[in-house]
Amino acid sequence: MTNNDIFKKLRVALMLRDDQIVEILELVDFRITKSELGAFFRDEKHENYMECGDQVLRNFLNGLVIHLRGTKENPKNPNDVLAKHKAQIPVKEGASERAEFKAKPKDEDRARGDQKPGKSPAAKKPFKKQNSKGTPKIQVVEKVKYNFGKNKKS
Repeated sequence: MTNNDIFKKLRVALMLRDDQIVEILELVDFRITKSELGAFFRDEKHENYMECGDQVLRNFLNGLVIHLRGTKENPKNPNDVLAKHKAQIPVKEGASERAEFKAKPKDEDRARGDQKPGKSPAAKKPFKKQNSKGTPKIQVVEKVKYNFGKNKKS
């Protein structure tokens, strides 16, 4: 996995915009413009694509720690920071909720590797052997009392 892939996944996972990433990098005194940052997120075949170096990724991760946790003098709750990021994402027109945060419905037709398609384990009824009422239940093994390694005291 390249630095660019890591950088892209972090950006998506944390719901960060370009201007927020620039601010995070400025927390560790690393200056970068939005256009330079945009070059990291381009397609590899694009003429303005640029590989994200180790220094940029290292400074971004160090800045991200400060952004989410705060400093010793001014600590933050990371969940509050992430909730603020989520609230800043605009809602698309015609959608009551943001689509990227909806739980996907389960596909019942898609099967697991150890099951047949279309059959769920809940649908199967366990096989129960039924005795006829006329025959008594035969005990195969006699009852044994186990001492679990303890000696009997007489």
